[in-house]
Amino acid sequence: MIDVATLSVIRRWALREKLSIREIARRTHLSRNTIRKYLRSDTVEPRYAQRSNVSKLDPFVDKLSVWLTTESRKGRKQRRSIQQIHLDLVSLGFTGSYGRVAAFARSWRAAQQTALQTTGRGTFVPLVFGPGEAFQFDWSEDWAVIAGVRTKLQVAHFKLSYSRAFYLQAYPLQTHEMLFDAHNRAFIALGGVPRRGIYDNMRTAVDRVGRGKSRVVNARFSAMVSHYLFEAEFCNPASGWEKGQVEKNVRDARHRIWHTAPAFASLDALNVWLADRCRQLWQEIAHGQLPGTVFDAWQQEVPALMPVPRSFDSYVECGKRVSPTCLVNFERNRYSVPASYANRPVSLHVYADRLVVVAEGQAVS
Repeated sequence: MIDVATLSVIRRWALREKLSIREIARRTHLSRNTIRKYLRSDTVEPRYAQRSNVSKLDPFVDKLSVWLTTESRKGRKQRRSIQQIHLDLVSLGFTGSYGRVAAFARSWRAAQQTALQTTGRGTFVPLVFGPGEAFQFDWSEDWAVIAGVRTKLQVAHFKLSYSRAFYLQAYPLQTHEMLFDAHNRAFIALGGVPRRGIYDNMRTAVDRVGRGKSRVVNARFSAMVSHYLFEAEFCNPASGWEKGQVEKNVRDARHRIWHTAPAFASLDALNVWLADRCRQLWQEIAHGQLPGTVFDAWQQEVPALMPVPRSFDSYVECGKRVSPTCLVNFERNRYSVPASYANRPVSLHVYADRLVVVAEGQAVS
């Protein structure tokens, strides 16, 4: 079985780094036929039937972690053995094996050792980037007058780390479909796709933050990363300096853009103005480390960027059941569907600017 993360790596090796099928098979231990199948189908999000595989240890993980932490602070002769800890878990209702507890203890100790080494040596983030190497992303909250009403907006900020060219796109919410749409538009505006993207641990990308750099990444976000063939990197918690360029861009945009923004008839009109204003500022702002302006550095960086592929199908899927009156409810709104689908399950594809009802593999409204 192949997951989204593995498929993303395979696509990046094959399509961006031009590795051979044989070399990818050697690195991943997958068959060459399997690799060819996924590359030919251009799949970015493999689907499998859902299986329930809940471990008997899951309800006791928090308790076991606390015990292991407590025992690690004791002297060697005073510590309980893993066998004793297993027996104590059994007394609390655990029905699993000793081997499962021992395996968890080994992985817990390895993670603690890795965290200790990282803390002791320090984490070093490069402050100098090559052309096409990376971009940084962040959200901000800003205000604008739209249709005569002062409106709070969620603004997506992209910034190329080498040239410092930036792009802004405003939305009403910070949702998955808005995030995916922002990437589609930003890569087109910036002229290509860098090799990696640097993010904080936003909920639209990271489902769970683990120890160190371990992350459980949202499957749909992973599919988007796989489609555009870049590598997503996530900062340590509360470490905004690891993407300091875009953090500074959020602050600078307040006085460069939002304090002088006029009123707009619609959100679309605002975003057209934002795109034009960004490109105007590229030609006005000095790069600082390279000769000339941000625009001059951007022209040097564009050839190092990967050409933008077709736009990612930036929807989020929701399962719904059509009511007897042929309506589908979504976020307190009702949408009509053909009468033949009454009382039947359908799939709702939510985009940044529209909803599509899908049944039996076909769009019905």
